[in-house]
Amino acid sequence: ICVTDGYQVYHTIEKEREDLRIAGCWVHARRKFDEALNVIPKAHQNKSDAFLVIKQIQAIYREEGKLNTLSSEERLMQRQLVIKPLVDALFVYLKKMEPTVPASGQLRKAYTYILNQEKYLRVFLEDGEVPIDNNASERAIRGFCIGKKNWQMIDTINGAHSSAIIYSIAETAKANNLKPYNYFVYLLEEIPKHMDGGDRSFLENLLPWSEKLPEGIRKQ
Repeated sequence: ICVTDGYQVYHTIEKEREDLRIAGCWVHARRKFDEALNVIPKAHQNKSDAFLVIKQIQAIYREEGKLNTLSSEERLMQRQLVIKPLVDALFVYLKKMEPTVPASGQLRKAYTYILNQEKYLRVFLEDGEVPIDNNASERAIRGFCIGKKNWQMIDTINGAHSSAIIYSIAETAKANNLKPYNYFVYLLEEIPKHMDGGDRSFLENLLPWSEKLPEGIRKQ
């Protein structure tokens, strides 16, 4: 399951692959209404439709935030009991108000986006492991986006592919509470010891979440 924005290519790939499912990102859905709200004079914002939708999404996030410490099974149960009714109510409201929305403008774009994404925005309600948004991924790549001028020399497909692998390993190491530098040193020391044979099963023990990694590369 991959949590993404509404870019159509993701949905096209999902149709082509039986092992892939796309889940929608609620931050991107909310962002559209925030953009619609910003074009309304401040004196009238708290009475606008965009403001009311944002408040409903905030209520969904408020309840989701209470589930951070739960297991995936407990989180799924609470999502079904508490959050699903809020999501249902939001889409009932959106479908009721949609005919009254102007045919063009930011609010129309926001309505079109969220209604087209309903199927994907509901996926997190069916699996306690699926996050409500892809903020974690966006935070992880922010440094690369800000510093991209530093690696403009990566101007080949192979170079970009190799860089993407390295960045992914580094961020996954961080997500698993490892020290990235120490982890890379360990990989570069261990992998050559096993390259003579064709068996690559040893790689399972080197993955960032492996319990067989040495304690010295874990953060306290």
